[in-house]
Amino acid sequence: MSPAQRHPTMNDVAERAGVSQSTVSRTLRGVASVSPEVRARVEQAARELNFAASRYAASLVTGKTGVVAVLVPTLDSWFMGAALSSLGPLMRDADMELTMYVVPDLDRRTAFFERLPARRNADALMVFCFDLTKEETARLDELGMPVIYVSQHVEGRPSVYVDDVAGACKATRHLINLGHRRIAFAHTTNARGFSFSSRERLLGYQQALTEAGIPLDDDLVVTTPPRDKRGTTQAVGNLLSLREPPTAIFAEQDELAASLILSLRTVQIDVPQRISVLGFDDQLMAEWLDLSTVAQSPTDMGRKAAELALQLINDPDADRSRHIVLPTHVIPRGTTAPPPAPQGEQDTGGQASGPARP
Repeated sequence: MSPAQRHPTMNDVAERAGVSQSTVSRTLRGVASVSPEVRARVEQAARELNFAASRYAASLVTGKTGVVAVLVPTLDSWFMGAALSSLGPLMRDADMELTMYVVPDLDRRTAFFERLPARRNADALMVFCFDLTKEETARLDELGMPVIYVSQHVEGRPSVYVDDVAGACKATRHLINLGHRRIAFAHTTNARGFSFSSRERLLGYQQALTEAGIPLDDDLVVTTPPRDKRGTTQAVGNLLSLREPPTAIFAEQDELAASLILSLRTVQIDVPQRISVLGFDDQLMAEWLDLSTVAQSPTDMGRKAAELALQLINDPDADRSRHIVLPTHVIPRGTTAPPPAPQGEQDTGGQASGPARP
């Protein structure tokens, strides 16, 4: 059977180019010691035979698979889509392939950590947005490859993230500086791995209030399942039924902020005239809705994570405990404003008709 009738081999390329198989291997791996003339002959022979180098065969020579694995709790999120779309081109430019492990529920998560399918099948693993137990983190340490944590910081391991505490502090201070003192915090539950950021943003909210001398009030912290319209409506109802309802709500995500605004407007609560709303992310929808928010860049996060993974794969002496912290920015738009004046001041042009409101 001729080379044209079967899959061509490295030996076929070597025969056509008049060189040894080892020279073909060194040429296709980009080894600099191959002369330009020999390289041109080998590449021409490979093109004529439609020869594609096997990653498996190459891994026997280099000890590397040419694959980076990615572990994610879901693909159904703005953040994940933006981050993955930015790291993909960098991996392709480095001639690396991506293998995706999606573990959206407890059963598949347990199976992943029992089997560790990335072992020997990848050169590095990126872990996105997981709240890992100590046992799970230790299990990943056993992989014998770089493990890069994305959108979370893990002590002693390479991590790329934003400072969620600092971002939430900025958001809450923005509302405080507008004059708000009754500020609610809305967050989601059971968000398939994202509760790490949720906890950090709650902590930043609490820190900013404490710094400003504003007492913490557990009644102002409400939770709702993700993408649950009924749950969001109930959370708004809980806030509006308080003896002193909030004049502002800080939502941990833009999607939740948009849902809160819809629920408020359904009951004729004007935003921001009566209640200000501020989100976190700065998705494209935030600009469409004129939503005040805290901007982070998952695109930059994905790119930095890819660069860090490639560095750790290619340089055994690279710092394997490096943390890359990306900035956040408050973007004030049309959903935040100073709180409404007390009712007496609104009615009399600033002259209260009764006792001063405390």
